[in-house]
Amino acid sequence: MRGEFLAILSSIGWAADSILIRRGSQSSNIFGAAFLSYFVTTLCLWFYITLFSSLHLLWSSATIYFVLSGLLQPLLARILYYVGIQRLGVSRAGPLRGTGPLFAVIVAVIFLNERPNYFVYGGTILTVAGAWLILMRMREEGEWKLFDAVFPLGAALIAAVSQSLRRTGLLMLGNPFIGATITNSTSLIVYLISLLVLGKIHLIRLHRASLPYFGSAAFISAGSQILVFVALSRGEVSVMVPLFNTTPFFSVLFTAIFLRDLERVTSRVVFGAALLVAGVIFIANH
Repeated sequence: MRGEFLAILSSIGWAADSILIRRGSQSSNIFGAAFLSYFVTTLCLWFYITLFSSLHLLWSSATIYFVLSGLLQPLLARILYYVGIQRLGVSRAGPLRGTGPLFAVIVAVIFLNERPNYFVYGGTILTVAGAWLILMRMREEGEWKLFDAVFPLGAALIAAVSQSLRRTGLLMLGNPFIGATITNSTSLIVYLISLLVLGKIHLIRLHRASLPYFGSAAFISAGSQILVFVALSRGEVSVMVPLFNTTPFFSVLFTAIFLRDLERVTSRVVFGAALLVAGVIFIANH
């Protein structure tokens, strides 16, 4: 199966994950959601590689790249994005998280020696224009601060660096499931240790009302995470990452359908998301 299709399928899953997190966060906090997401993904991956992979591959020379990736994403990137969802809503945080192509192209050119053509750069400009439209604020659109955009934008930057590390590791190892297992295990372990050290382990709370949403989101994010690694093993970072970022289109669409009681999707947000998707199309057809 082509990497491009898997990347888009992953983006649909991340959009669905955002909607479920938004619903669940009405009665709980994002720390419980993040823990459940890491735990379910890691558990599923260890079950798979124990049955179908050679465990000695866990100690390959590529392991360090997956460990470094795990320190960034999903650990930091997902927490920042979930905070962005709480502060800005899915319809804004999702598209801003989709500015990843800008950072991905820069990272791929500098560190991986990839040479995108003008279509890739043109598409990147469109994603930036889309983000700018989404951040244009009108008084009647609710209480949120411009600083809140730091969270999804930070997630986009961290994810772009992490994807390049994953790609490097996959070029050395070639087994996306081993890579995904190491990455997610690293995130889970560091996340729990950091909360214990800071005395914040009590923040992992899963209220009964939020559990169906967070639980469903955890399984969807697990599938999406695996698809990310498989797609990266079959294509260049500068192409795959922009396709992962078709998520804004699906985020806005799902928000309009499933979150009408919580968020107002304006025409400007829709147009901004459309520019982001147009940028993705330019990049994908380079």
